[in-house]
Amino acid sequence: QVQLVESGGGSVQTGGSLNLSCAASGFPYSEYCVAWFRQAPGTEREAVALINSGRSTTYYTDSVKGRFTISQDSAKEAVHLRMNMLQPEDTAMYYCAARAAYCATIYKPPATIFSYWGQGTQVAVSS
Repeated sequence: QVQLVESGGGSVQTGGSLNLSCAASGFPYSEYCVAWFRQAPGTEREAVALINSGRSTTYYTDSVKGRFTISQDSAKEAVHLRMNMLQPEDTAMYYCAARAAYCATIYKPPATIFSYWGQGTQVAVSS
């Protein structure tokens, strides 16, 4: 059974940093894509970053480019999202998602292509 567990959320002030982690277990696939999504109240869930396992190709939505960095640890057991220069508009619930195939990296992926989801971790940025 595939499980994704997020951690690392919290409350910071504008300009602060957080490091989110997504720990995966029971994931038998050698080619897969892991993404971080976020959803603020009253908005749709949007992808902010993704990484393709093995290839390490990545995608970032425009609003986080230069501030967020997605990475995978060498054991491929966790995917991290380093978030720097956080802004109030980054406030949201952040979710880790995975699919058993690579993702395209030239456009924002829809949530519907991901089969596995974590429970989410809250990020709050105050001004």
